[in-house]
Amino acid sequence: MKRHLNVLGCLQGADILPFADELLPFAERAAHEALEALSPTRCAGCERSGALICQDCLAALALIDPRHSCTRCGAPFGDLLCTECSVEGASSAMAEALDRCLACAVYTHPLPRIIKAYKDAGERRLAPYLAELLYDTALHAQVAAPERYGGVLSGADAVVFVPATSAAFRRRGFDHIEAIARPFCELSGVPLLDALVKYGHGDQRELGREERRERARGMYETVEDVRGRRLLLIDDVITTGATMAAASAELKRAGAAAVDGLAIARVWWG
Repeated sequence: MKRHLNVLGCLQGADILPFADELLPFAERAAHEALEALSPTRCAGCERSGALICQDCLAALALIDPRHSCTRCGAPFGDLLCTECSVEGASSAMAEALDRCLACAVYTHPLPRIIKAYKDAGERRLAPYLAELLYDTALHAQVAAPERYGGVLSGADAVVFVPATSAAFRRRGFDHIEAIARPFCELSGVPLLDALVKYGHGDQRELGREERRERARGMYETVEDVRGRRLLLIDDVITTGATMAAASAELKRAGAAAVDGLAIARVWWG
């Protein structure tokens, strides 16, 4: 993961993403060590024992270069606009709602397995690791491409997360993006604003592009004062952009001055 190592230096050596370990209180750390003796931790990306995300899987991430990404939808190739956004009418919802969009990596090995382990298999320990990937991505973008992503983190007044529906919360037992947003805010020093409520059925993974866009309309409601604020909206995966666009549009409707999007992964078929 050399691109990001130059910014934080936090992934070098044996301690992978050390911030995650610092979050564990002593009692939890002791319990963790006891569990490790009984059932060793395995990498969420490849099942290798020893770490939640091993060095090989970190190195395998298809990182998106912010100097060449599409600032409209976060796609990996878009010095001006990506091939999808350059088609007339494509991604217009994201263009209208989001000021800029940024993603850490393409949604390919090992990210699908890591995110599935986190969201669907209940591996909550991954939350601070994923938060650190997001934080590192935003920091790197500001440094590497200031003319494109300058102030994406340092200029934000608050961090807002795309919330889970009540049904998803009951199924998982936690809001997976909120659990990432909290350590992200601890790292960045940007305050968290729990500003959105999500209605309806949240799992859109089996839906097509138009179905996603249609379902996303009217799904969000702003429940905190966002007037005049510059917001950084975070989510896990951008597929068509419908979710991010709908959430951002609602924040803009409620008076947000600007909304930038930040995600762990961008689905890309190009």
